[in-house]
Amino acid sequence: MDFSQITDDLFIGTTPEAVDYVRLRELGVRLVINMRLMRGPHPDIAENRRSEVLEFLWLRTFDSPIILIPIQKLIEGTHTALDVIRKGGKVYSHCAKGRHRSVAMGAAILIAQGYGADAAMKLIKKQRPIADPDMFYIRSQILKFARQWHRYKP
Repeated sequence: MDFSQITDDLFIGTTPEAVDYVRLRELGVRLVINMRLMRGPHPDIAENRRSEVLEFLWLRTFDSPIILIPIQKLIEGTHTALDVIRKGGKVYSHCAKGRHRSVAMGAAILIAQGYGADAAMKLIKKQRPIADPDMFYIRSQILKFARQWHRYKP
């Protein structure tokens, strides 16, 4: 699992395997947001009953300039993430390579936490150099989310 810590409560990376869940729990992650279209999350079988079982949100999206990430998926992921963060948990957003879809979701979460769109993208690139929020079809959805988020704030 290749991942980067973006803030105290947000991580972005590649698809975790079931064996990676132990590490995610150790980091305080309580929510895993899966932005992949075809590969769903592996079941979380906590090692013992004292281990907190991870929550999963599978938002099936394409990494394509033709089929853009729906803003509604970013809204859903952001609301779920903010709820987990308010309760003291951390969030892990992933896609296949941790470069596009997971980055869009991470940027949406940061925007909802008060970052401007450009500041969110800049922070993600700084903390995860492989991230590419400037890819035109990813950037367009991040900016669109930033313009529309005020309508969906809790």
